[in-house]
Amino acid sequence: MKIRRKHIISFVVLAAVLVLLVRAFMPAPVLVDSATAEVGPLRVTISEEGRTRVRQRYLITAPASGRLARPALNEGDRVGQGDELARITPSPLGSRESAEARARIETAEALVREAEANVARARVEQEEAARGRDRAEQLAASGSISRERLERAVHAATVAERTLESSLFRHRAAVSEHEVAQAALLALREERGDARAVLSVTAPVGGRVLRLFEESERVVAAGTPLMEVGDPGDMEVTIDVLSTDAVRVDVGQTVWIEEWGGPDPLSGKVSRVEPAAFTRVSALGVDEQRVNVIVDLDVTPAELGDGYRVTGRIVVWEKEDVLKIPSSALFRIGESWGVFVVEEGLARSREVSVGQRNGIEAEILEGLAAGDPVILHPNPRIADGVDVETRAD
Repeated sequence: MKIRRKHIISFVVLAAVLVLLVRAFMPAPVLVDSATAEVGPLRVTISEEGRTRVRQRYLITAPASGRLARPALNEGDRVGQGDELARITPSPLGSRESAEARARIETAEALVREAEANVARARVEQEEAARGRDRAEQLAASGSISRERLERAVHAATVAERTLESSLFRHRAAVSEHEVAQAALLALREERGDARAVLSVTAPVGGRVLRLFEESERVVAAGTPLMEVGDPGDMEVTIDVLSTDAVRVDVGQTVWIEEWGGPDPLSGKVSRVEPAAFTRVSALGVDEQRVNVIVDLDVTPAELGDGYRVTGRIVVWEKEDVLKIPSSALFRIGESWGVFVVEEGLARSREVSVGQRNGIEAEILEGLAAGDPVILHPNPRIADGVDVETRAD
């Protein structure tokens, strides 16, 4: 009995030693970070720098050659429509000056006719867009169309209204330009003894003086820029994006304006994507083809001025309920995408189909289910079947 008991004890000790040796020489599990595939909202954006600018700005120029009096206005001063902006004493009228003045009147008349045609076209488009918006609201109330179609119809009506306002602004500016040209010709011809009449340059629209080009009294030629006038309360944002990104931007897409100096982001909509690109040299010295995207702000804060730098995030795609994982879990398997899933302490390679990505998260179309744990930042030590241990948070 004693011999048998000794054999049993020896066997148990030997088995324990073997187990310890095996565990000592077995590779330790690889510590990994993991995340869980989950269903939630996903938003894909294009983020670029932009600049604010007054939507409607009017360049005030000298209607005739002569001596400009020192302007009484400063940049930022408020002016009303018809207020005097500058005074010019015209130079004596010669045959050349007379011909130039008549030519400016003819040009101004042509601009007025063009502006009237643009207003008529914009009014028709605005009425049509308003009818489309009303129909969309009725259909949406009965559930016949989606919310996205309703939003597009509402935005189209808003853009049409803004276009009509812009056309009316240009018409008022053209009419004012015509009146100034006529007044300039009359002032050139009018004589008061040895002195010539003083020509008053008035504001075609109300707003503020945005820029003052001439601050001192001097002789100016006809057409010399004097100042810019506009309404800072009517602001838009210009965001220049890469041409490869511009093809994904469409009118009506939501835009978030950040880093403008205020506590909360500003919302807006894409109103126009300019059709022509331009070349800009990047910080690395590389020529880039850029495209301007124009954004209408929903609300313009009083603190926001003309030419301010901002950051714009254009939402090119978004959906509320998508299966998503962190982009850092993805790796390439040939031409496809793959992830490592943790199954019973082992890393298992799995091929997945990826949809939209925003650099932080990726949409998974096939290959995973909600709740599957995936390994983040897989390193070369991780392969199919390798023991892994999830690092504690």
